[in-house]
This record gives sequence, structure tokens and C-alpha cells, in this order.
Amino acid sequence: MPPLKSLELKFPIIDSKFLQFCASNGIFSVEDFLVHDLYVLVAFAERQSNSKELKQGITQVLSIIDNQHQPWLNGVEMLEDAQQNKHVLSTGCEGIDLLLQGGLREGQLTELVGSSSSGKTQVCLQVASNVALEHGVMFLDTCNSFSPKRIACFINQLLNPSFKEDKQKILERIMSSILCHSVFDIFQLLDILHQLQFKLRSQVNTGDGEVRLLIIDSISSLITPFLGGSGAHGHSLMISTGYLLKKLAHEHNLAILVTNHTVGGVGGVPKPALGESWKSVPHVRLLLSRDRGSNMCNISILKHPCLASGRTERFMIYD
Repeated sequence: MPPLKSLELKFPIIDSKFLQFCASNGIFSVEDFLVHDLYVLVAFAERQSNSKELKQGITQVLSIIDNQHQPWLNGVEMLEDAQQNKHVLSTGCEGIDLLLQGGLREGQLTELVGSSSSGKTQVCLQVASNVALEHGVMFLDTCNSFSPKRIACFINQLLNPSFKEDKQKILERIMSSILCHSVFDIFQLLDILHQLQFKLRSQVNTGDGEVRLLIIDSISSLITPFLGGSGAHGHSLMISTGYLLKKLAHEHNLAILVTNHTVGGVGGVPKPALGESWKSVPHVRLLLSRDRGSNMCNISILKHPCLASGRTERFMIYD
């Protein structure tokens, strides 16, 4: 995203006074603007003599962010992208791997939708455990859902009994491949994603220990508090977050898995939260449900670039 100063000629409201105001808050680019707490920024603007113009400038930058989108690709570029070395990462859940014809694809953002008791976190923990056998995993925990004990249980189930002598060392190696961050607001998430972007750009492609999977459990808990009302900043933050996630996935062959809760829809039928604007963000949307009083789960495709919607598989989840 561009430096704010480059927008001055095209957008008159982004003048020298607005740029000076932003600089006094450590904001020099559109990315800096995203990471900054907008409530604090607006409150600071209201204390200035030119508060009206400053708030118009803030609204203008939000509008620019809102219009960000992936660049258009022609057919040749799309074919080249599809032929790149983008692997499929097994989730460790037989039903999910069968449904997705192998697992999570690098370069794609996959969304797992389900109610609070459907087992989304358990799936995330199992996927992290399985991928960490060979690759680095970053787990962003927004609800205190990350459980090292559950991770250890999953890994113990995966280890071959013949490795008993070195089991503890193997367990420690795999556990050390999972980097967990507690994230409790959208600004912290954006900051971490920018740090990850810098890390991936400087990452040596050795194939061993590279971050290949990013999990956010859950994305909706960070975005929902900013939606609603008459302001546009919540919607802008949501779209910008989605844009950055897809950019990370595409440019660094990263598989990204995010979870989203459900809300009541027409006739009481549950539907994914975050609304219609978010609907177009994930490459893949999966709906997870759980049989009442059972560990049996259903996983179905809501959206997929290659596979038919409505396909469903069943699998067992372990508490």
C-alpha cells in the first residue's frame, strides 16, 4: 500500500496539514493507518482546530482502503499461477482431506464456519499438529482456545510406536514448530500479519521449518466488534484484513485457515457471520456441524474454486 504523501495530488483533502497530523501519530503510509487505533486517532482529531477537515481526511483514507483489491490477471498469468509449486497440506482429518482432495492448498485462504460447539478449534489444533510434522505453523489465538496439551495428544497419536526412545525429542521438535500468538484486537492482528509478511520475504527457502500454515481462530471475534453503526471504518478494516491475508497466501504460497462463527439467518437457518462483503474473501468456505451428543462431525463445501458446493463428508473428532 502507498505512502500517504503519494495520495496528496489525487485527493485534495489529504493535504500537508493532514499529513502533518498523521505524522505526529506515527502514520506515514496506508499500512500505518491500518495498524493505528482509529478510535484514538479520531478522538485526537476532534481536539484539533481543523477537526472537520482531519476527519474528512480519515474518511478518505478509509475509502481508499475499502477500494483495494487484487490486481486483474489475464488467462496466461492465471495459468502460470496455477502451475506454480503450490502443495496441498494434509489436515490429519480423513474426512476433510477426502472432501478437499488432499487437504488445504497453499496459496489459498480457507474459512471454517460453524457454531460454538461444532469443533472448529479442535480441527484447527489437529491441522496444526499434522502440518507441524514437516513445516512451520503460526497459530493466532483470539479466544484463549489454544491448548498445548491437546496439541501434544494429537502429536502422540501421529508418532510411530517404533520411535519410543526418541519420542520426547520428536515431540519437542514438532511443538517448537508451532508458534502461537494471543491476539485480542484487529489492530494487533494487522501488526502481526505485517511482521509475518516481512519474515516471509526474508525467509530462506530451505523447505525445512518454513512457515507453511497460518491459522486464525477466530477471525470473526476480532472483526465483529467493528461492524455495524453508520461508520465505514469497520467494513474497511474487514476488507483490508481479507486483502492482506490473500496477499500473504498468494505471494508466499501460504495456506491460511480462519474460523468464523454462525448467526441466525432467514427462517432461523444459521449462516456465516461477517456479512456479504466478507463472503467473497475466502477462496474456500467449509461448514462444520456436529451431531448432538456425539463426536461425529459433518463437513460440507459452501464455496470452492474447483469443487462442487454441497459435497459433504463425515469424520470423528476427539475432545
